[in-house]
Amino acid sequence: MSDELLRIEGLSRAFGGLRAVQDVSLTVRAGTLTALIGPNGAGKTTLFALMSGFLKPDAGRVVFAGADITGRAPHLNARAGMTRTFQIVQPFAAQTVRENIAVGAHLHEPNRHAALAAAERVAERVGLAPHLDKPAGDLTVAGRKRLELARALATRPKLLLLDEVLAGLNPQEVAEMVPVVRSLVHGSDDPRAADGGGGPTTTVLMIEHVMQAVMNLAEHVWVLAQGQLIAQGTPAHITSDARVIEAYLGHGTAARLRAQAA
Repeated sequence: MSDELLRIEGLSRAFGGLRAVQDVSLTVRAGTLTALIGPNGAGKTTLFALMSGFLKPDAGRVVFAGADITGRAPHLNARAGMTRTFQIVQPFAAQTVRENIAVGAHLHEPNRHAALAAAERVAERVGLAPHLDKPAGDLTVAGRKRLELARALATRPKLLLLDEVLAGLNPQEVAEMVPVVRSLVHGSDDPRAADGGGGPTTTVLMIEHVMQAVMNLAEHVWVLAQGQLIAQGTPAHITSDARVIEAYLGHGTAARLRAQAA
């Protein structure tokens, strides 16, 4: 397909006798927000590491923007437009929020002044503008999650791999973060947003356990269990899939999500 941004084919990786990822194939179209879900230990973060170059696969290949990038170093993939976040957020605590975001901007912008200016624009997009001069170590958990997102956005990604950006947030913080994530792909509905609409859009593939957020955000969902893809489809489709209910959701959660979506 002409709008295909990422394609992985038969990707596999084992650690000793543990087959963490087994013959996984999927595609991500440009301009979409898709999700990868599954139980803990399913291999989701390992799959992200294989896509982005932090791990090399035992078999299979990764094609990004038409180029085979299998096993290519993460910094080269980031420069080409694929950036990922991490579950455990580790900012440079003694540096300001502005300086932390500028680290990402320096990937394409060698000039310090320009990188700091870019950091301000990105901070506006994720709601961190009031905290730009605060030490990153003083941020709340929710603030650090936004900072991790901002550093990734500052690299100007074509494809952003979000690894549990909502983990550790309370329900109100999740509700406040959902429109921020949505705006990455679809722009902001707020006319006051930076650049008149939230800044440039990107393609997002997210790992997430907050299923209500997945239902509200994702256009397409991939389900991983024991290193293998067991289902794919719209959020409504996967909440009715017997394999997904058995492996991950449970009957109660599946029924509740279907009711909320109705």
